[in-house]
Amino acid sequence: MGFPHGANTTNTKVAEAVLALKSGAKELDMVVNISKVRSHDWQYVLADIKAINDSTHAHKAQLKVIFETAYLSDEEKIKLCEICVSVGTDWVKTSTGYAPGGATEADVLLMRKHTPPSMQIKAAGGVRTLKGVLRMRELGCSRVGASATKAIMDEYRVRFGQAA
Repeated sequence: MGFPHGANTTNTKVAEAVLALKSGAKELDMVVNISKVRSHDWQYVLADIKAINDSTHAHKAQLKVIFETAYLSDEEKIKLCEICVSVGTDWVKTSTGYAPGGATEADVLLMRKHTPPSMQIKAAGGVRTLKGVLRMRELGCSRVGASATKAIMDEYRVRFGQAA
């Protein structure tokens, strides 16, 4: 919901979520409203995330909240983690892949530090090698989103001796 900058209204995001859920989606991704985060309009950000989370959970599905970390300060990322924890989202996620930068080790460590072990982290954007995937897993990510999936899987097969 809200790709790529999260600027859609909350009502639009809820409508997008409900349509996807009624169509059978079991996991949704929403982008925080980056402008509202940068403006520190935390009431809006909280209400926006909560509305999508509530709709998602009402349909027994899971929600990933995308921060777009390349545009945010550490303080803003921490506040987003706190909001996601307070409303009970299932995941925090680094990036849509549209920003000039994606997942960094520093961002993943920060997100892990400010979320409980039960909350999953997805590193997305900028992870292009098997080494990168394995490192993100070491840092606490349960998933990695990558456009280089074929190359990563080819590297995996070579490294672990499995046929293509």
